[in-house]
Amino acid sequence: MSDYLVRALAYNGQVRAFGVRSTELVGEAQRRHQTWPTASAALGRAMTAGVMMGSMLKGEDKLTVKIEGGGPIGAILVDSDAKGNVRGYVSNPQVHFDLNEHGKLDVRRAVGTEGFMTVVKDLGLKDFFTGQVPIVSGELGEDFTYYFVSSEQIPSSVGVGVLVNPDNTILASGGFIIQLMPGAEDETIDEIENRLKTIDPISKLIQRGLTPEEILEELLGKGNVKFLDTVPVQFKCRCSKERFADAIVSLGKEEIEDMIQTDGQGEAQCHFCNEIYHFSKEELEALLEAAK
Repeated sequence: MSDYLVRALAYNGQVRAFGVRSTELVGEAQRRHQTWPTASAALGRAMTAGVMMGSMLKGEDKLTVKIEGGGPIGAILVDSDAKGNVRGYVSNPQVHFDLNEHGKLDVRRAVGTEGFMTVVKDLGLKDFFTGQVPIVSGELGEDFTYYFVSSEQIPSSVGVGVLVNPDNTILASGGFIIQLMPGAEDETIDEIENRLKTIDPISKLIQRGLTPEEILEELLGKGNVKFLDTVPVQFKCRCSKERFADAIVSLGKEEIEDMIQTDGQGEAQCHFCNEIYHFSKEELEALLEAAK
């Protein structure tokens, strides 16, 4: 099964919901960054939430999520767009701890709880929309929930989970976002709250092999959900050699001359995907001409 996201309404339009299978895209991030299990879970949870948040955008809109909780993995950075593309990295990918008291990967310890989550939306306007909230849990699902409630004033519940194989590869990853629409009835709210209290954790639902549709039906009740559409999702980076060439030109002629004289070549690496781009002496000389 390939990764995809499903969008839905429930309870006759009182609720909007998103469910996603993100196993392959998180696996791609793990391979590119060689993350250890706890770091994989943290980055995977953030990317899973990020790709669902991206699906709330339109057209060419984009968003960036930055999580800085003061923990040993450092910052987590995730970029996503309205087309199901997401990329991300963590400052210190080789972080792992023993399982926590619940027998799960100790994401809270890796992320930390002393810091902020910042969401920046590029909606194609002159100014970006920026929302920032303190880290309240470090487990990330609760932190995204708090972001929606506090920064966007949308009562929400976010669940994200990543299961890691003994060889560090990704076994399964997925998540959901449930949001109350204006005018949602008290009975609906009570029913959803009761379901969320009794439902298995998202990682258990993923382990059982549930599809995004089945996850939402488990959360909201089989007859209550109306599925709108599905969107393929994938790890996709926007970097290219041309973009890095433009960045080198912007350094100015002195910097480029120094690169030519010191190393006789250049190399640039993308943080998001770890792709390395090489520039020969001849290519640098052409960029030097452009800089002049």
